[in-house]
Amino acid sequence: MDPIKVLLLENIHPVARESFSRSGFTVETLGGSLDEDMLCERVKGVHILGIRSKTEITQKLLQSAESLWAVGAFCIGTNQIDLDYSNQIGVPVFNAPYSNTRSVAELIISELVALARRYCDRSTQAHQGQWDKTVRGSREVRGKTLGIVGYGHIGSQVSVLAESLGLKVIFYDIVRKLPLGNSRQLESLDELLRESDFVTLHVPETPQTLNMMAQREFELMKRGAYLLNASRGTVVNIGDLKEAIKSQHLGGCAIDVFPREPRSNEEKFVSDLQGLPNVILTPHIGGSTEEAQESIGREVSDALLLFARRGASIGAVNFPNLDLNPTDGCHRILNVHKNTPGVLRDINKIVSDLGANIRAQSLSTDSHIGYLLMDVEKSDAASSAQAIGQLSTSIKTRILF
Repeated sequence: MDPIKVLLLENIHPVARESFSRSGFTVETLGGSLDEDMLCERVKGVHILGIRSKTEITQKLLQSAESLWAVGAFCIGTNQIDLDYSNQIGVPVFNAPYSNTRSVAELIISELVALARRYCDRSTQAHQGQWDKTVRGSREVRGKTLGIVGYGHIGSQVSVLAESLGLKVIFYDIVRKLPLGNSRQLESLDELLRESDFVTLHVPETPQTLNMMAQREFELMKRGAYLLNASRGTVVNIGDLKEAIKSQHLGGCAIDVFPREPRSNEEKFVSDLQGLPNVILTPHIGGSTEEAQESIGREVSDALLLFARRGASIGAVNFPNLDLNPTDGCHRILNVHKNTPGVLRDINKIVSDLGANIRAQSLSTDSHIGYLLMDVEKSDAASSAQAIGQLSTSIKTRILF
């Protein structure tokens, strides 16, 4: 067998490389992201591609990656990946929905205090030789109201930590969620904005969340309230936020994600928010702790290794989730096919006509594709896989020895 090739971009934690190397895979790592044309060339012959948030996985790229088995997003979000097309061509995408939850939540809590005390501005002034010792505009967070928009893994963690500091917590989510502690779910975003002293955003990037915080929403917020965003850069209209800060309607903001972000640390960062008072700008570091990145490296590489070794797709965000315990004395056939009636009948007929013995079989489907794991006697596996792959409904077929 040819070696399995892995390409890891964007400074993915070394623990991922170590995991693949121990399994005998050939691993190449790059420090930054690549643009579409460069990556189209680099991905040829690659079986497993690992990225973080800056690399775009487009239809053109996926068409160039003829050998690609799976994509690992070593982060929470997968909006940078064409999930629909990767599904259609039988490429599962795995991410890390839990690993950096605590890191992001801790950043938000620290920024609540920083904004309320304005100590980032005070630190800058002290570095410049200014001694601005004053209580003006400096407040405790205890007793204030925190509004959380999006009560998922991160939002709910922020909720628990905030209550331990004595904040009152309210939240808004498009689905009904179980409140933790003494938090309270509100029926509308508008209601939350009117009641909150701090508003923190923890929502995915979708058409519904595009510019969900703009001039109208800022005007609904209390005068002197603060906005925090560590979700996605497109959620906030930066121009409108700038005006809300300049007019002093908002008392400040902490922004960790931006509509346009540099591709690498060497590229200059530019934002309309630069130079404004009590504005904390961080370079998308919400999940950038050593603990979180190591955990992400393990979580995603483990999922990719299970897929490569036994075809397990548990945790894939765009693919039928399926696993099957290996059967002794067998080879495993993995088949992705169009979800049309009669496919399993056709596959079983092929195996039967070849006189092969199926020892175990499991199928899972979504609206577009079906994913089949089938263990057959070793002597029958190669001929069965070849015939199954030639079916007009087959998208991708692979055999595990």
